[in-house]
Amino acid sequence: MHGVWRKSSFSDHAGDCVEVAYSSTVRVRDSKNPAGGTLTLPPAAWSPERLANLRTA
Repeated sequence: MHGVWRKSSFSDHAGDCVEVAYSSTVRVRDSKNPAGGTLTLPPAAWSPERLANLRTA
């Protein structure tokens, strides 16, 4: 199972954002170009703690 694509809550009105799908891995794609490829990450790389550190860096 690949998970359902969810749009970022930080999306702007022009549609410039990323989408994320959670399953046994985390997949990220550009919402303007969904066929352009995906970035696949292990779930630990997408943890709330790690994301909080990225926002403050």
